[in-house]
Amino acid sequence: MKEKYTQIIKIERVQNERWYMQYLAHKEDFERRLKMDTEVSLYHGCSEQAAHSIIEDCFNRSFAAVHGTAYGIGVYFSSKADYSHKYTEINTNGERCMFRARVLVGKTIRGNKSMKTRPLGFDSTTNENHIFVTYHDAQAYAEYLITYK
Repeated sequence: MKEKYTQIIKIERVQNERWYMQYLAHKEDFERRLKMDTEVSLYHGCSEQAAHSIIEDCFNRSFAAVHGTAYGIGVYFSSKADYSHKYTEINTNGERCMFRARVLVGKTIRGNKSMKTRPLGFDSTTNENHIFVTYHDAQAYAEYLITYK
């Protein structure tokens, strides 16, 4: 993706009221508990098939570890689109898809491959740079699906 021209095919706003309401309830809990807003916009690259599943059923930890578990066994996000691009797959039209998601990172700690959940007192794990791993399905909301070549 770096130093290459990327053609945006479409950007679709995801609207799943049930999932969004769960996310908002989780966000209110984070703000009440942490006394601050810890929501960040991050990217999540995936296959077209996974994208359809995410739109319907949210980010599901049951599919964690498909591409590795270096910082924990959860759902991975990055602040760098070019990093998330590595986890996309080309469909039959030569297109890829990536989500721009709202993610509640909360209190973070450096993760490792043996973590099946966040340590007590923390909300997510990280590489202390641009990767964040969540362990609760309502901790992220896929706001936009970006389709590109």
